[in-house]
Amino acid sequence: MTDVFVYTTPNDERSQPLIEALIIEYETRYGNFYGEPARNELSRYPAELFAASDGAFLLLIRDGQTIGGGAFKRYDEQTAELKRIWTHADLRQQGLARKVVTELEEQAARQGYTRIYLTTGFRQPEAKELYLRSGYTALFDVNADPEVYRHLPFEKDISALAAQLSKVPASVSSDRNLLRQAG
Repeated sequence: MTDVFVYTTPNDERSQPLIEALIIEYETRYGNFYGEPARNELSRYPAELFAASDGAFLLLIRDGQTIGGGAFKRYDEQTAELKRIWTHADLRQQGLARKVVTELEEQAARQGYTRIYLTTGFRQPEAKELYLRSGYTALFDVNADPEVYRHLPFEKDISALAAQLSKVPASVSSDRNLLRQAG
C-alpha cells in the first residue's frame, strides 16, 4: 500500500471522488443552511485559481484510488487560502488530512507564500480540531458557540518554512510539484 501525492486540477477525473464526496458531506452537514446547494459552493471558484503559480490542487492516491486531497489559491501576495481539504470517509482518523495539510503548506511555501488562511464550517468540529492541532491560530473565539460565526477562520505563519524550502534546489522542488510519495 503506497500513498502518493499528485498535483493536478479539479477537472482531472481522479478528482471527481473528492468533489462528489465533498458535495455529499456539505449537504449532509448543512442542508440548505447557506441558501444554495453545496454543488454551487464547490463550483464557485474556477479551476484556474488552483493552478500554479498562484495555487495548487492536490490528490492523495492509494493503489490507484483517490483517498484524500485539497487545494489552495492565492488570497493575497503573501497568503495562500486552503480549500477542499478532504479524506475518504472510511479512512478518517488515520492522519491523512494532516498529511494533506502539511503537503499543501509545504507547496505554498515552495511557491513563495509566507502565510496560510482558511475557513471551515461551524458544523465540522473535526476540521476545527485538525487546524488547531496543526498550529493554526483561530481568528474567532474558540469558546463561543461556533454557529454564531458560520465560518471559522484560521491563519498560520509559514515564513520559516518558506525560508527553509527556498534553499531546496529548483530541480528538486519542481519535481515534487507533480508526484511525491506521501510520508
